[in-house]
Amino acid sequence: MMGADEIIRSVRDLPSLPAVVAELLMTMEQEEIDTHALAAKITHDQALTAKTLRLANSSFYGLQSKVTSIAQAISVLGFHSIRTLVTACSVTASFTPRPGGDFDFGAFWRHATAGAVAARVLAPHLRVNPDTAFTAGLLHDLGTLVLVTRFPLDYRHVATWQRQHDSTTATAEQALFGTDHAVVGAALAAHWKFPQSIQMAVAEHHAMPADDGMAPANLSTVIQAANVLARALDLGGAENDQVPPLSLAVWNAFDLDENTWDGIFGTTEQLYQDMCQTLSP
Repeated sequence: MMGADEIIRSVRDLPSLPAVVAELLMTMEQEEIDTHALAAKITHDQALTAKTLRLANSSFYGLQSKVTSIAQAISVLGFHSIRTLVTACSVTASFTPRPGGDFDFGAFWRHATAGAVAARVLAPHLRVNPDTAFTAGLLHDLGTLVLVTRFPLDYRHVATWQRQHDSTTATAEQALFGTDHAVVGAALAAHWKFPQSIQMAVAEHHAMPADDGMAPANLSTVIQAANVLARALDLGGAENDQVPPLSLAVWNAFDLDENTWDGIFGTTEQLYQDMCQTLSP
């Protein structure tokens, strides 16, 4: 089995995101942005442009008329949404299944999409930016793909260990690798130069805050809740995935009534179906 240090080092050997995506990520913390120049750079990548426009025109955004260019999409949906879509399309294209592998990539991306959608729906209730939450939700389990694609033979033992010990995936990974997908995913988010808040949200998405209080109203709390919500609504994950417990502190942070939660569940389920039709690699 690989050691934890070796696994983290392997992240540095992974390809970088396309230059235009790296540039887009830098704009997440900038005040002045030349959207026209960035639109032109995005357009140079034809595959990325095609997928972004397909997503912009999906029922997820419910536009009244079709957008046919990145510049037009930015003017209609806003730069923040297009940046999120371009980043999402690029991330989903970064890992491809190996022939003959037994890992269920389809189930993985369905859960990642569900986590992203749930995060987007939950974010306004904690005054977190919905686009940032969507990106963090999409990334939250990406460490799993690092382990699966870099150490495929070792990772096959995770499911067996999980069944034998009736454990979560993260517990099985800790037992076999000395680390888990949350830590590895945070290292990947750092390698790809995502903002610190997203790195922290990925690292902490399985954290269990003490129940004697209220979790902070931040991105990490949104992603913890989104991960549980995606599992609880059974949105596309693998059959043996357990629904992780939701900390009472996280529940208290949202402080929502039953009707509001029902609305969140329904909206998440509807938007998930819309997004799945478009975002799959």
